[in-house]
Formats: sequence, C-alpha cells, structure tokens
Amino acid sequence: MTATIERIVVVVPARDEAGTLSRCLESVQDAVDRAGLPATVVLVLDSCTDSSAEIAATFPEVRVTTTDFANVGRSRAWGVTHARVPAEADPDAVWLATTDADSVVPVGWLTEHLRAAEEGAHAFVGAVVPVLHELDPERRRVWMRTHPPGATVGHVHGANLGLRLSAYTAIGGFTFLETGEDVDIVGRLRERQVRIAASDAHPVVTSSRLTGRVHDGYAQYLAGLAPTAS
Repeated sequence: MTATIERIVVVVPARDEAGTLSRCLESVQDAVDRAGLPATVVLVLDSCTDSSAEIAATFPEVRVTTTDFANVGRSRAWGVTHARVPAEADPDAVWLATTDADSVVPVGWLTEHLRAAEEGAHAFVGAVVPVLHELDPERRRVWMRTHPPGATVGHVHGANLGLRLSAYTAIGGFTFLETGEDVDIVGRLRERQVRIAASDAHPVVTSSRLTGRVHDGYAQYLAGLAPTAS
C-alpha cells in the first residue's frame, strides 16, 4: 500500500531565464491551484546575471533561493532541501515535482502526477514538447514525423518529472551532474525496481532554442534534428 499524497513540492531551477520565468511560474501556480493540495514552490536562481531575481520578487508565494553552482543537478537537490517539508510529514505522502524555468506546464500537470500516485506509482515520467511554431520548418517537419502519439512516453526530462519524497530520499536524491541528472535519478529508481508511471498526457512545453545552457541538453537534441538547417 502507498500513502495518499497530502503535500506537493515543486522545484524549478533557473539560470538566466528572465524571458520565460514569469510565464513558467504563473503556469506552475495554476497547476498547484488545480491540484488543490498544500504546496511549496521553490525557485533556485543559479548563477543568474539577468533580471530573474526581480521577476521572482513579483511572486511572493514562491520560495526563492540564490546559488552560484552553475550545476542543474545540484540546483534541483538544493531546491528539495530548501522546501522545508514539515518534520511530521510522511515522506511517502509528499510528492516532489520538477520542471524548468524555460518551460510552461499545463494546468493539469500536477493532477496527472497525482493520478499516477493514486494508482500506486512512486515516480512519474512525463512528456516534454518544444514550442513547435518557433522551430524552423525543417526541424518542425522532422519533429512531427518522428514524434507520433506515444513516441515521447517514457523519455526522461527534468521539466516533467515527479516522485514521492520517500523514494527520492531512499536513493540519495539528485546527483550533482551538469546535465543528465534527470536520467540518472530515474535510472537509480529503476535499479531499485521502484514503480514508475509514464504518460504523454499533459506534456510540458519547453523552449525551442537550439543553443542551451549545458552541453548535451535538450537544445542540442533539437539542433540535431536537422543539422544542415542551421
């Protein structure tokens, strides 16, 4: 038996994402409101040199912490630590969800995570899609051809990932990787045969930029869809 989720923690790392941060936080708050549970949203401003801090200050309901890690894995872990989950809370009843500051979550984002938890999942891997109209025509054609319905199910993205706090703690949390920290944590969950749900319902929409903050990230993947188009 698994506990019913009673509390939500959302962690959002950001590194110079002033252009998208406001819309991201607005969408997260909408998803929190729809979920209808006590929630803590933690924004980790990591090595930001833009106006992200000023934008964050306009969201008083968001817990903001500033670091200089320049490391997304460490930022996600830092965000979990600074969620300050009450000591009396059952870790099995706390749902930890992560997204990214260059992304917009749908209003049903967290309810989809909670649906999986209600069905006994200890972790959830959700879908991510780029802003298609911002891709050049060739990459858009490649994307549409290679991503029929169901193609994104099971692909791991930190922008749409969730797990019970008990599972997170049991495997030692996020490792301090500059990229791939999301794939790494799901890999360790699978090694322990943790029950993981996957769905492409309510995908998170993320940036279509072709030059990212880290090597081998989602931007590089998009760029590789049609290398000669750049």
